[in-house]
Amino acid sequence: MKKLLFLLVSMAFATVAMAQDGHSGVLFAPSIGMALGAGLCGLGQGKAISAACEGIARNPGAAGNIRTTMIIGLVLIESLALYTLAVAWIKG
Repeated sequence: MKKLLFLLVSMAFATVAMAQDGHSGVLFAPSIGMALGAGLCGLGQGKAISAACEGIARNPGAAGNIRTTMIIGLVLIESLALYTLAVAWIKG
């Protein structure tokens, strides 16, 4: 946890340091936002797939319903990454 906090604080200071001339850090912040958004979406998708596989293993009769719900959930999670990409393009 301390390493993650150190990484986030150092990235915040790096953004300020790179933006000294007003243009250097313009692409840095959207890039970090996209990286965080995509990474956390990947973690969410992995957890969703894991839970769906576990649910199908426990109750194979409900595999169709679980699969459908999982796919809808994955689409919503992926849309968050696409929204983050759109914001990164607009801000960049």
